[in-house]
Amino acid sequence: MYWLTENAVLVCSHELGVVTNTTSQNFVRINGRRVLVKNNPENRTIVGCPNTGPSIKPCMKTLKVNHGYSSFIRINGRRVCLSTVVGLTDGTPPGVITYKVRSSGQRLVSEA
Repeated sequence: MYWLTENAVLVCSHELGVVTNTTSQNFVRINGRRVLVKNNPENRTIVGCPNTGPSIKPCMKTLKVNHGYSSFIRINGRRVCLSTVVGLTDGTPPGVITYKVRSSGQRLVSEA
């Protein structure tokens, strides 16, 4: 399970909707890129979701992460995001559509 950096690519389950990353810490970097920590993937904009149609809402925001935060490693008290991050989006049907990690943004640092 690799640590996520600001270069990580997270997508909705429709595969074309890409999450806009924002980081909240500047202490730890991998190859010059900031590491994502708890809450960074949440409440982020999703761009390009193709799930549209009558009474269908495309994925536009990420919701709470269901799992994928490190239970061991923390930066400034906040758990590190791992390549296993999964959470729900605000797309339809509600409570079903997820987002996930396509690429961690780096291949150097992992949690065993």
